[in-house]
Amino acid sequence: METYIAFLRAVNVGGRTVKMDRLRELFAGLGLEGVRTYIQSGNVFFRSAETDWAALAARIEAGLAAGLGYPVPVMLRTVEEVEALLALDPFAGVEPGEDKRLCVLFLSEPLPPEVATALPVASPKGDWELIGATADAAFVVMHVRNGRLNGNPATAFPASYAGQATSRFFHTTAKIVAAARKG
Repeated sequence: METYIAFLRAVNVGGRTVKMDRLRELFAGLGLEGVRTYIQSGNVFFRSAETDWAALAARIEAGLAAGLGYPVPVMLRTVEEVEALLALDPFAGVEPGEDKRLCVLFLSEPLPPEVATALPVASPKGDWELIGATADAAFVVMHVRNGRLNGNPATAFPASYAGQATSRFFHTTAKIVAAARKG
């Protein structure tokens, strides 16, 4: 049995409110074991013997769409994969602060090669900088302007990019992994 973390996109934002007990119920209804959630932003831990991750993510997406009435993209990772991502220390030398947040974009499809080879990339307005990436994640420095995070780093991806992305603050990602390990 592998422990997975499902990073859900667009949960509890934009009027799409989901109670965590309902989310756990939906995951358990799919036959997944040891289902737990972490904070209200769509982080679900569970165990499964399934080894076809793409099929598992598709099954979860179908179950969530049926249960919630709208699509919820799922970026699925093992605990070890997220730990390895954290161990890369992708933000070495970049200090977060009141005006700067460090984020991980979890990707459903590999980063487009034309983006990966052009890093670092910054938004024209200076709202964000895409400073590094792996095959399935991108590392973004978000700049707070007038008390808000603005811009979408996924705009650096070409229109032909068929994948989805969901972001988490880097420090929250470390907390997610620690919580997943406690189970």
